[in-house]
Amino acid sequence: MTEWSRRNFVRTTAAAGLALPVAPALAAHAPEARDAGPRTSPVPGSDDDPLGIRGEFPVTEEFAYLNTASTGPLPRPVHEALVAYADEKLSYNDPGSRGRATARARSRFASLFGADEDEIALLFSTSDGENMVAKAIDWQPGDNVVIDELHFVTAFVVYRELERRHGVELRIIPSREGRAHPEDYDAYTDDRTRLISVAWVSNRNGFRHDLPTLAEIVHARGGYLFADGIQAFGTFPTNLHDEGVDFACGNGYKWLFADFGCAPLYVRREHHEWMQPDRFGHGHVAETLPEHQYRLKTDAQKYEYANPAYGPIAAMDAALGFLGEVGLERIAEHTHALAGQLREGAADLGMKLFTPPANPSAIVSFYHGMDPDELGDALRAEGVFFTYQEGGELLRAAVAMFNNRDDVDRLLGVLAARV
Repeated sequence: MTEWSRRNFVRTTAAAGLALPVAPALAAHAPEARDAGPRTSPVPGSDDDPLGIRGEFPVTEEFAYLNTASTGPLPRPVHEALVAYADEKLSYNDPGSRGRATARARSRFASLFGADEDEIALLFSTSDGENMVAKAIDWQPGDNVVIDELHFVTAFVVYRELERRHGVELRIIPSREGRAHPEDYDAYTDDRTRLISVAWVSNRNGFRHDLPTLAEIVHARGGYLFADGIQAFGTFPTNLHDEGVDFACGNGYKWLFADFGCAPLYVRREHHEWMQPDRFGHGHVAETLPEHQYRLKTDAQKYEYANPAYGPIAAMDAALGFLGEVGLERIAEHTHALAGQLREGAADLGMKLFTPPANPSAIVSFYHGMDPDELGDALRAEGVFFTYQEGGELLRAAVAMFNNRDDVDRLLGVLAARV
């Protein structure tokens, strides 16, 4: 650790909330409790391993992995669940395990994020969810949908197509100082607004929306609120009922630390009757009737039209159990504090921040003002994983539950050496 890093570590550790207790339920998974190989693991609950789970993420043995906003690495319990799923397919000793894992994943997601099981469908991607919601609404020419420029690219593609096909107006709110402000949403919304769609936490800079305020705005005009939750689920405690959101969807491969291919969709129960699926298949069947007639499912499972991706669901099931043991409050306390330190350190080095201050998320983005190829080479040489945006001008770092202050200092140290 550089002298610059040591000074900042001493100055900020006390305020960071890093020395949190180890989750008791993780004791059986801790590296000391099983044969984890010859590596030397940090002491759980120490400043090196604040949440007591770094040993569950082998990526931490070598790298400062600050790229979970792109793809989260697998923790050992999830890897083990995927191996067990593959092993079961070798023998088919217990094919019923797939159905049990599916039901358990749905139940765990609902419990962890404040929904009811019958409000959760397991889709294949976040884009599936947004498309299903967009296609279910009875759009009329002159209707509008309101988004902001911090949204993910899928939203722009979906609603530009609505413009082209149905004469729907797409209203895009500019960001100001890294935020999309509720008062702008209020100004852009009227009685022809059928939908507000937001990235709950922006992939661009980590800006986090206040969903209850947006829900109040759009519901007063008779519209609905959709939240892309892929950068939100797993990063802070929440209750979807209390958030006021009508629909939310996210995938497993980022902050849930599962895999691609399992995307929970939340549909508030009051919308089940009118919101019809945009495709149909054997997965919709609740009961087979005579003469090739069928009674179809009526809860959120009616959006699961085909065989689910059982491997990713096995990963999701294990990942949600793991997150529940660690605790979303502990994850948020640790990662948001560490992200604040990263933001402060980047600002001290003269970086232009794109992430707004006092923003409760785990993503930090800033304009580094350097040659992106040279900086990228230097960061990779130090084992720092990150993402470039905007042609390399914008550097995005994502602080996950397994990261510690040393990971942040490895990034800041490279920047400091080049300022």
